Order: sequence, then structure tokens, then C-alpha cells
Amino acid sequence: MTQTVQATSLVTLHYRIALENGQPLINTFSGTPATLQLGAGELLPSLETLIVGLQVGERKTFELTAEQAFGPYRADLVERVRREHMPDEDIEPMSIMEFTAPDGSRYPGLVREIDAQSALIDFNHPLAGKPIRFEVEIIGIL
Repeated sequence: MTQTVQATSLVTLHYRIALENGQPLINTFSGTPATLQLGAGELLPSLETLIVGLQVGERKTFELTAEQAFGPYRADLVERVRREHMPDEDIEPMSIMEFTAPDGSRYPGLVREIDAQSALIDFNHPLAGKPIRFEVEIIGIL
């Protein structure tokens, strides 16, 4: 009987996410495979959708546009934050900071620029606006 990945499967797989030019960002093929619970937010939903229906032993490569992957880069997610609303510590440009929303949820922001008065924070995903290549090999379904 052939096992097929379902939308709620616990899947062991190798995967690689690379930029369009082939630069790898995540690669489990040279190490330990990942075990992920689909539908639990462990993998980008658009990537989960691509592996549903694959069978154990199957290996596929997908080319995704920015919109299909991490979405377009949005200028409205770049904000200037007054320094007084930030922690009183040394903050370096190009570092990631965690911010808390009024509802208590937390989200990261990349410090693009900082001076004594304010910082320019980019809340886009680091891969927003970039097409990616997603390669996957299904090892097992639990």
C-alpha cells in the first residue's frame, strides 16, 4: 500500500529552500531529515499545499514566485520607531529585534537604520519579494 501525504500528516522529509539563483537558505539533504506536523504552522502553508498528495520516496522541485512563497515586499511594513519606544540598550543596524503588539502577540523586525532619535524597522519577512525554489523528498509518513 502506498502512503500519500495528507493535509494533517506527520511527515519526515528532506527539503531545501533556495533563492532563484540557487543560493541555499535551508537544506536538510546533507544532514538529518525534518519531521513536521502539517497544518500546525511548522511549514509555510503554501509549501505544505505542494507536498500534499506526494508519496513516500517521491522527490519534487517547485519554483515559486514571491507571491506564492513569502509574499510581496511591502513598503508599508517599514516603520520609523522613536528610540524612546525601544529598549535602552545598544542596537546595531541589521539586527533583529522582537516587538510586542498591543494584543500581546510578538513579531520580529529588522533594524535597517538607527540613530539617537529613531530606528527604521522592516517588518517584512526576510524572503518577502523573492522567488524561491523548494525541493522536497518524502521519507516517511507517521
